[in-house]
Amino acid sequence: MLKVENLSGGYNDRLIVENVSFEVEKGEMLGILGPNGSGKSTLLKIISGILHMVSGDVLIDGKSLKSYSSKELAKKMAVLPQLHSHAFSHTVRDTIGLGRYPHQSGLFSSWSDADERAVVEAMKLTAMEKYEHQMLDLLSGGEQQRVFVAQALAQQAPILLLDEPTNHLDIAHQKQLLDTIKTQAIEKGITVISVFHDINLASLYCDRLLLMDQGKIEVIGAPHEVVTTHQIEKVYKARISTNPHPERPKPQITILPEVQEKNNDKLITTENFRVTGDLVVFQAEHQLKTWSSAVINAGSGWYKTFVNRRVDANYACDNVQEEMLEFLANKGFSETETVGMMTAVNTKDVVIKEYDIPFGSIVIMVTAGVGNAVDVSRAHEVEMLPAIGTINTWIIISGELSDEAFIQAVITATEAKTKALTFEQVKDPRTGTIATGTSTDSVLVAATQKGAHIQYAGPITEIGKKIGLGVYECTVEAIQIYKKAKGWDS
Repeated sequence: MLKVENLSGGYNDRLIVENVSFEVEKGEMLGILGPNGSGKSTLLKIISGILHMVSGDVLIDGKSLKSYSSKELAKKMAVLPQLHSHAFSHTVRDTIGLGRYPHQSGLFSSWSDADERAVVEAMKLTAMEKYEHQMLDLLSGGEQQRVFVAQALAQQAPILLLDEPTNHLDIAHQKQLLDTIKTQAIEKGITVISVFHDINLASLYCDRLLLMDQGKIEVIGAPHEVVTTHQIEKVYKARISTNPHPERPKPQITILPEVQEKNNDKLITTENFRVTGDLVVFQAEHQLKTWSSAVINAGSGWYKTFVNRRVDANYACDNVQEEMLEFLANKGFSETETVGMMTAVNTKDVVIKEYDIPFGSIVIMVTAGVGNAVDVSRAHEVEMLPAIGTINTWIIISGELSDEAFIQAVITATEAKTKALTFEQVKDPRTGTIATGTSTDSVLVAATQKGAHIQYAGPITEIGKKIGLGVYECTVEAIQIYKKAKGWDS
């Protein structure tokens, strides 16, 4: 649909863009990224014909941009520039209606039904109907931006060039606008080329990204090929981390500041714990980076309070999370700072032990009820009936864990827990075989992210050895306490 061949251009005698080449297909959305001064907006202006090209060419449907008249080009291409100037104040409707100019003919053109439909649809798509009769200069910057996007959409050109379309918009209107543009690309086959400052928005909405640096293409490709830590840090000269979007296979970046917060490096100890008749509570001075399978705030995050709550055999609730949140709130725990778990055993029977390592410390907490013991390798053979019993394991580390170390710590802890069940000859009552856990086990790994960097936490590492030993010892002791309380033979 649009092809750029060895394009160079700029202002006066100064080249800003040099030898840029790429193609964009019908219905494709291409995002242009790059730091300030990299040539993003200049490239868009040359493609649109606003700036003169020094060399190269832009082909639209195989025909050179230079061969189109202004009106012919406006039928092929709609442009939303970065800055707008309007010497006269018009109503919103009249401003959007200017987008229909390329479709007018004759000296005294009449307003057609097609023109009316295009303007009404553009206002609807950008949620500007209620502002239809308001004067443009009385609107906020974000509202004005939506008017000019509507004007570009009303033009109904097969190619849409946008220079920072989400400028001045709040996150709700950013989403609405980009959803609209993406939908137009998909449903109407519009080719979209847009400049973005926001890397995350560009990655989320675009099919491909073009990363510019000093007027040249650094890389072009799918978002996962462009938004990499190495390439973004190289071009933007900023320290970042890349992570997957929670719902789409698109990378997202997080800025990593150089300035360190004034948190102390105090080690976590058993003194951070408080045990009551219905709770085991861990409280840190600062948020810890946490990975867990808890009832409340599962997954990864930063939390300073961990709660292991005892529920009795009669506990039944249609909405466990809602009830648990209400319980925590009544106890004075903040939802945004607390990880919440449930256990079926007496919290007074908790086992908490501290283990020293050369570069920090590890504290391990285990509560173990094995009345619901399950052999996971045989679980498919039998019907699982509700039963009380849970093994909850916390591993809290004074140190800085990598992502790999968090996952490896969970694996190491799970293997140690299973070994403890084997040692204690805990069996699945349905199959009569050695159990591997219970059907409601939960695990938590948390780290201060201060002190020594810990890249790995497998069983051959120093920290992995202590996790394995600690979880095994604590689980064995917790099972023995549980057996004694139930009057089971050891």
